[in-house]
Amino acid sequence: MSLTLYHAVPSRSAIVRWMLEEIGAPYEVRLIDFKSGENRQPEYLKINPMGKVPALEHDGVVITEAAAICCYLADAFPEARLNVPVNDRRRGPYLKWLFFGPSCVEPATVEVMLKREPGPRGQVGWGDQESVLKVLAEALHEGPWLLGDHFSAADVVIGSGLRWGMMTKAIPEKPEFISYVKRLAERPALARAMQKDAEVMNAR
Repeated sequence: MSLTLYHAVPSRSAIVRWMLEEIGAPYEVRLIDFKSGENRQPEYLKINPMGKVPALEHDGVVITEAAAICCYLADAFPEARLNVPVNDRRRGPYLKWLFFGPSCVEPATVEVMLKREPGPRGQVGWGDQESVLKVLAEALHEGPWLLGDHFSAADVVIGSGLRWGMMTKAIPEKPEFISYVKRLAERPALARAMQKDAEVMNAR
């Protein structure tokens, strides 16, 4: 069973590297050099026609988009207990949070980072950042994770977005977010993923 992550440092593919460390299965990393334009070359465009990372190849199957990859890995490696089975009532909330990250948290945060005027609330899919963060803070109030005591792939996706947004000051440091990010930082898998990416950066 082979797993290959198409990766760049720094980039959104750090989300999937963390997820791979959480599941604990061996994987290979293929670094894609954006500066040289490798991501726009025909060879890589066959992997991901968007020319983006991450992309994951699993036994010949290619999956793109970070949240989709995390969802796929959680189901493909159920022994890691990062998914919620289809017949479990928590499956709905789990999927909601998995995709709340890229569909609401990320675009609302990018809008703030780029100092864009917010679009009309009824015309943008995420509404506005204030509403997005209010919903998320309420979900994290009781903790420790989005699904209570069950850490899942949704926490990898949402947690990555929060860590990035708070680091860039595009997401305010609400008490719920601070405590959540601290708990995430205590996870050995995240520490391993960050260390491996730091080694890539230092080798340049």
